[in-house]
Amino acid sequence: MINLLRQGHPKGLYLLFFVEMWERFSFYGMRALLVLYMVQTLLYSSQKAGSIYGIYTGLVYLTPLIGGYLADRYFGQRKCITAGGILMALGLFILAFGPKSLFLFSLFLMICANGCFKSNISSVLGLLYGDDQSKKDSAFTVFYMGINFGAFLSPLICGTLAVKCGFEWGFATAGIGMLIGLGCYKSFENKLLGENGLKPSKEKAENTTAEEETTDNSRFYALVVLMLFTIPFWICFEQAGSSLTLFAEYQTNRFFFGHEIPTGYFQALNPLFIITLAPLFSLFWEYLRKKDKEPSSVEKFGIALFLMSVSYVIMILAGISAEASKISPLWLIAAYFVMTVSELCLSPIGLSLVSKLAPRKFLSLTMGCWFLTCFVGDTLAGFWGGKYETLSSTQLFTPLAVLSFTAFLILALLIPKLNKTLKL
Repeated sequence: MINLLRQGHPKGLYLLFFVEMWERFSFYGMRALLVLYMVQTLLYSSQKAGSIYGIYTGLVYLTPLIGGYLADRYFGQRKCITAGGILMALGLFILAFGPKSLFLFSLFLMICANGCFKSNISSVLGLLYGDDQSKKDSAFTVFYMGINFGAFLSPLICGTLAVKCGFEWGFATAGIGMLIGLGCYKSFENKLLGENGLKPSKEKAENTTAEEETTDNSRFYALVVLMLFTIPFWICFEQAGSSLTLFAEYQTNRFFFGHEIPTGYFQALNPLFIITLAPLFSLFWEYLRKKDKEPSSVEKFGIALFLMSVSYVIMILAGISAEASKISPLWLIAAYFVMTVSELCLSPIGLSLVSKLAPRKFLSLTMGCWFLTCFVGDTLAGFWGGKYETLSSTQLFTPLAVLSFTAFLILALLIPKLNKTLKL
């Protein structure tokens, strides 16, 4: 981490790191409780809860496409970030203290909030670096750690409060976290972000030859093809909030020295591993780069899909063991560890790649397209996770292992063509 911070990044990076940390604290704190709240308080079936969860998390990644368009065309990224923070806090406080009849309305507000926030804060980060592409991968690694600091703390804090004091206090704490991030953002944005993202970009490429424009278009289309391979990744990854949470709740022995570990704590494993491993990955990629052996972004995507299939092989074995009695939490810990390594090979790399290849005047819209694949993946993930009650663990997890491994094989065949087009 220290090596990353010594690379001469603009101070605006650390503001965006801090703001994103608190926004993700609010999102993941709520997400860790959402399915259990629907099942235990609203008395929904696990299938209904899983479907609502999938629709919610899916729309969270669809609306950034709209938020990106509005930022690029009308408002600029910075105003949209402010609106997103306000809507997120409002939705969480309604969820915490409002009547249960407003449950779906609170989710709607948080969906709109993510649409305003998610693609635009990533776009502002890309704008801070202008044409300096060399530091972007490192910058997005630092930024991604901010995401996961928030995601690590929130299930522990919000999950504990939900168990000790009730779900409403877990949701309210998530709302307070968003207010902290919003207050910090409004206090320092003008000083640390300058003009970046303040107004919609009307930049048009000048002095661009037809050949250069054709090359840029080809790279953009290749980027879109690569994005499609993230859909099976997100279908598997987003089981964390549905089927894997229910597996932890009902099929895992959560007692440790006589104390029961709250289910929400398991969702802190992924961000904890991210925080620990991200600096090591950055150093590892740098080491390989110096030896001219670093995998291309496309090859890293392939590694991610392969490792995701491995994580579900672990869960298949865990499910078989759970047929006799509740299993050790070490099974879930191992699966989350492999899943995290997979994530580090795909998610921050993809964000950086979009910021490098997207036309500036469509930067937030293109970033929204990246999150659109998350929408498709998360919606399907919720549908599949909702089958927890009707399928055995083996029947639930085997198709996920097959899906990610098949995607890996197809991408492996396309790697030479995509590398050539993207010039990676």
